Amino acid sequence: MPPTRIIGLMPAAGQATRLGPLPMSKELFPLGIQAGAGPRVACHSLLAAMRQGGITEALVILRPGKWDIPAYLGDGALLDMRLGYLTVHVPFGVPFSLNQAYPFVREATVALGFPDILFQPQEAYTKLLARQAAGGADVVLGLFPTDQPEKVGVVEFDEAGRVAAILEKSQRTDLKYMWAIAIWQPSFTEFLHQFIEAELKLLIGDTVPQTLKQFPPYSEIPIGDVIQAAIGAGLRVEAEAFAAGRYLDIGTPDNLKKAVSGDF
Repeated sequence: MPPTRIIGLMPAAGQATRLGPLPMSKELFPLGIQAGAGPRVACHSLLAAMRQGGITEALVILRPGKWDIPAYLGDGALLDMRLGYLTVHVPFGVPFSLNQAYPFVREATVALGFPDILFQPQEAYTKLLARQAAGGADVVLGLFPTDQPEKVGVVEFDEAGRVAAILEKSQRTDLKYMWAIAIWQPSFTEFLHQFIEAELKLLIGDTVPQTLKQFPPYSEIPIGDVIQAAIGAGLRVEAEAFAAGRYLDIGTPDNLKKAVSGDF
């Protein structure tokens, strides 16, 4: 049986409202200079980690107007990857952006990462892929220590790595790990698709084309909530915890300043 195709997904449809006006998409904010290779921009860290994990192709999901991203990254040759681009036209958050890739990834293993989160170790995707291959989980989450559970999606899991719950912006101080990256199988891709299709029918109906209908007010659903729903539906979600790992969300001014100064 041939190996399963692995496709990275990088959602980049956000508006960077926490950072204020920027002269470019935040995914391209320069964080330093690579000797002989030019600027090291924000999304390089994620794509390089994917590439180190053996992932050679990825889809970048944009909102219209962020054309500087494909203009800069091109076909991915700079990173020794093959990159493609999709646009999303519903303003409802990450799960809806990811669902845009459904026709292209429905039979593949998916590697999810966020271009505004820096993390270590660099070989994290290698570890996640190995765990999934060994245990056959529908989803494997990469976990990193956190002391700010009220700002992230923290994870409750047992000694065997089985995930019981994902809590977004929780007050539970006993949960010491947040998730930042993931690997999942077609079973979860299908679950996500069905989840989003049901949400879209509730939001905008199924008789009027989306492009002709005014979008209603809507509170975004975090992707962690969709994974939690999958756990409730019986999908197996496991965790690979990096006890000595680190992460930094550069979507805030203070953290972006840390990243630019090399304080990570």
